[in-house]
Amino acid sequence: MKQHIAHIALVVKDYDEAINWYRDKLNFTLIEDTELSSEKRWVMMAPPGAKETCILLAKAADEAQLAAVGNQSGGRVFLFLFTDDFQRGYVSMLANGVQFVRTPEDQPHGKVAVFKDLYGNLWDFIQPNGSNKGVIL
Repeated sequence: MKQHIAHIALVVKDYDEAINWYRDKLNFTLIEDTELSSEKRWVMMAPPGAKETCILLAKAADEAQLAAVGNQSGGRVFLFLFTDDFQRGYVSMLANGVQFVRTPEDQPHGKVAVFKDLYGNLWDFIQPNGSNKGVIL
């Protein structure tokens, strides 16, 4: 049996605002944008070179969901963006106006910096080293 995580839902305030941010700041690709109703779309985005997992942008549908925008993990790092070229990606994100809240550090598992997305969710940007078991780039 083979399984994998296909999508991770990320609650956003506005579809187009989120699409533009992930495309323009992180160079993500818009995989799909299908209208399901007047209020709901199926919007998937993926980082360059991604093969399996995508982010599903899910517009907040009520006050409880709106309250979770930007804080889906209670203030902890929520998502982990791996790269095969940390310096290139870091310089590109800085040039695109991405806000880093922790500068690059060498950690036992690789080179890491932490950034905020447009709503404040925290992401680790990581170039893993050989000590990461089960990590494939």
